[in-house]
Amino acid sequence: MSTNVDIPPLGESVSEAVLLRWLKNDGDVVAEGDPLAELETDKANVDLPAPKPGVLRRVKEAGETV
Repeated sequence: MSTNVDIPPLGESVSEAVLLRWLKNDGDVVAEGDPLAELETDKANVDLPAPKPGVLRRVKEAGETV
């Protein structure tokens, strides 16, 4: 069963972010809380953590807006 990785709240006035880079490869086994990707907003860069343990399957590419 797949689990979507939701973007955490990034701030009161921030509504989108850019996926800067993946920190894990497609198909990597990840633990809950592992950083998966780095996101960039107009205010800060943040890591996107894994919500559950599992195998990462990417559906977005670096440079895309999320």
